[in-house]
Amino acid sequence: MQHLLFAVVLSEVVVIMALSFKTPIRKLLIMSLDRAKRGRGPVVIQTISATVIVVLVASVYSMMNIQKRWIEDGAMNPTDEVIMAKHLLESTLMGGFLFLGLMIDRLHHYMRELRIRRMTMEVIKKEGAGLEAVKAKALDEVKNLKEEIVLLQERQKQLASEIESRSKEIHTEKTSAIALQKQSEGFLIEFNRLLEENQDLRDQLHTVDSRISRSSIKKNT
Repeated sequence: MQHLLFAVVLSEVVVIMALSFKTPIRKLLIMSLDRAKRGRGPVVIQTISATVIVVLVASVYSMMNIQKRWIEDGAMNPTDEVIMAKHLLESTLMGGFLFLGLMIDRLHHYMRELRIRRMTMEVIKKEGAGLEAVKAKALDEVKNLKEEIVLLQERQKQLASEIESRSKEIHTEKTSAIALQKQSEGFLIEFNRLLEENQDLRDQLHTVDSRISRSSIKKNT
């Protein structure tokens, strides 16, 4: 059992050393540990750990009994010394086995978390690069829109100036039209007056002609 514990503890030390340095072996170990924690692997590991803990407790209990007999007898016989050394060595190896196993589990957990964090950071970096590209594109679009707005504002000012000039022209034309209308009304009134005067002159001429005709007839008779 001692040789087995020595081999297991030594193997755990090698695994910890391999996990502590970036080598191709570390990737294989991480993959192996990932597979070991799937399916029935955790149950097997918990069973082995529980068995080792039970044996460790029994070994510690045996050492306490030996120490109690040594206190009661006042001396320790060679057999108890050998058994005490055996239990002490086994307890130390089992404790080291459990402690190193816990270290391996924590190292694997932290490495897996670190790998997940790195993958997440890579995804975030890619998304950030995509967002930067979208942001740059949006800034270009905003810049173009601002330029279009400036052009539209200038065009609006030109149109407003044209509308104002056209309004002034229309107002001037309306004023001219009103003046022409008043002038034409004056011409019409004057024309009517001339027509009336012409008619009066005709009537007077007709009257004069009639009188001359009558006077001529009287002279002839």
